[in-house]
Amino acid sequence: MRRNMTAAATAVALVLGTVPAFADMDAAKRWIDSEFQPSTLSKEEQMKEMEWFVKAAEPFKGMEINVVSETITTHEYESKTLAKAFSEITGIKLTHDLIQEGDVVEKIQTQMQSGKNIYDAWVNDSDLIGTHYRYKQAVDLTDWMAKEGKDVTSPTIDIDDFIGKSFGTAPDGHLYQLPDQQFANLYWFRYDWFTDPKNKEAFKAKYGYELGVPVNWSAYEDIAEFFSNDVKEVNGQKIYGHMDYGKKDPSLGWRFTDAWLSMAGNGDKGIPNGKPVDEWGIRMEGCRPVGSTIERGGDTNGAAAVYSIAKYIDWMKKYAPPQANGMTFSESGPVPAQGQIAQQIFWYTAFTADMVKAGLPVVNADGTPKWRMAPSPHGSYWKDGMKLGYQDAGSWTLLKSTPLERRKAAWLYAQFVTSKTVSLKKSHVGLTFIRESDIWDKSFTDRAPKLGGLVEFYRSPARVQWTPTGVNVPDYPKLAQLWWQNIGDAASGAKTPQEAMDALANAQDQVLGRLERAGVQGECGPKLNEKQSAQYWIDKAKADGNIAPQAKLANEKPKGETVDYDTLIKSWPANPPEKRASATTPEPAKAN
Repeated sequence: MRRNMTAAATAVALVLGTVPAFADMDAAKRWIDSEFQPSTLSKEEQMKEMEWFVKAAEPFKGMEINVVSETITTHEYESKTLAKAFSEITGIKLTHDLIQEGDVVEKIQTQMQSGKNIYDAWVNDSDLIGTHYRYKQAVDLTDWMAKEGKDVTSPTIDIDDFIGKSFGTAPDGHLYQLPDQQFANLYWFRYDWFTDPKNKEAFKAKYGYELGVPVNWSAYEDIAEFFSNDVKEVNGQKIYGHMDYGKKDPSLGWRFTDAWLSMAGNGDKGIPNGKPVDEWGIRMEGCRPVGSTIERGGDTNGAAAVYSIAKYIDWMKKYAPPQANGMTFSESGPVPAQGQIAQQIFWYTAFTADMVKAGLPVVNADGTPKWRMAPSPHGSYWKDGMKLGYQDAGSWTLLKSTPLERRKAAWLYAQFVTSKTVSLKKSHVGLTFIRESDIWDKSFTDRAPKLGGLVEFYRSPARVQWTPTGVNVPDYPKLAQLWWQNIGDAASGAKTPQEAMDALANAQDQVLGRLERAGVQGECGPKLNEKQSAQYWIDKAKADGNIAPQAKLANEKPKGETVDYDTLIKSWPANPPEKRASATTPEPAKAN
């Protein structure tokens, strides 16, 4: 076939008419017939889309291109299957490396700082959007698709079909990162235990309201107490009303930067992130971060943030298995599938594929799960209009330090693995949706009963409240590492929640101050506010019609509130909307 010939030989063969103009389409047809099903496109439409890739790849045949991502099921499928398909169809020799998430961040930092090309494209979390926008090392994809990369940008890319488009959009309104996979942290619970008539009757008698999906943290706490200390056992096995992890380890940082504070009610209203104060407690004025501490108008050490840490520690001590406090994220992940956990407030949908395997204690004989996922409950400081949880959005990122031709070839692969030809099948493999069209495909309507509410959540209007870290964070790698160290002190008992959050807020301001002095982030870099009293900022928030920072509530545990799961699901729309709020881009912000 033509992809095995040299470029010169191929050109001669084409002129002589001895090779079909698109011999690689034979490979495309094989892959479409054998692997790329189901698809939202017909096979004819898939072939047409692949024909464009074949033509666009002509100048890059034989090139060896290297890309990288973290190791999750979706990326394993890309690395083992889609990279091979792309290589066969286009003639570009594509290697997709898989490494740990922390290593991805470290290596992309190294390339940004050194200018030496390590990888030709990166699946880098959109949590770094504020970093990429300010350091100007990442390619502006909006400009790229219209200018330098226009000749290698697919006419069928359909950017508006990406549900996470706003996540990779900077304050200037331009797209810098293209979502490749997404998963949310939601509430997980044992549907079978919650619908047991005995449990329902006993809970109602004790608490005065129905056992169901908790709407607020008060109800979550009541349910944790009920299963841990009232039900106690199921089939002779000790059960727990809560699951979490607490080892002082880098993964503890994700537990909190991944929007735990916003679930409590930290920050301001705004989707995808609070304005002017986000869920990290960082205030941004215009496009400039101006402080984390409550004395500078931030909310990292405000009442809502401290409450969120206190509840985390309290629930772990009272309701989680004794070993949970010494576990890391990866160690704690498989525990709910073992059958002893009643509910988990902070649970990633990326675990779905591993929670529906036949033979597990949490799966019925017919393959349906005994559990469900639902929207997360919110804390007592939370207000309507705030984000309610975190969504991971591993996103294709191009760096300016990558040579132009290599960047173009890698961009073809990025589009290939997110194209409509392959994205539906990829969604079925990894369960990490990126396209609206895939979510509403009949194949997921058929599969939904075995996925525990995943499909229903992604089709729901609630979805838009789950978003990644946003643009207020000017240097994600530098700031994120501060979280696990400081909150780890609270988890271990070395500091009170207030002391830990004071230390974190001050450490963040020190980093913001260093960035300000270095002046490397331009007109949207940090510029710290002068310190004022906490009351000054609390009063200013009220006067300006904002939320953060809030004064401490006299009662941080209002009455519990729940909703029936099946009623909730039925209340969501059954037909695809024409347009989602998550597909909108934020208004451009200007420097002060």
